[in-house]
Amino acid sequence: MGLMSKWTDGKREAPEPLEGNVVATIVTGTIAWLVLFLGQLPFYGWFADHGHTWWLWTCAAGAGLGCVGVWYVRKRDAAIRRAAAERE
Repeated sequence: MGLMSKWTDGKREAPEPLEGNVVATIVTGTIAWLVLFLGQLPFYGWFADHGHTWWLWTCAAGAGLGCVGVWYVRKRDAAIRRAAAERE
């Protein structure tokens, strides 16, 4: 019997998914990536000299993808609310 069998033997029920303020969570993460990008921007020369510009672009990508995530979760929340209103 392997280590994972205690989790996959079917004796335990899956927990209910946690629902929280998803929009606020995504916005917070997006702001964090943006702050990291803007904080590193003045040091672009140092990053370029040491071959670490990918740090800067990783933060930019995180902020950009976070914006897509904010758009997505806002649409998702609106659709969930709309479906709940239609059921009532």
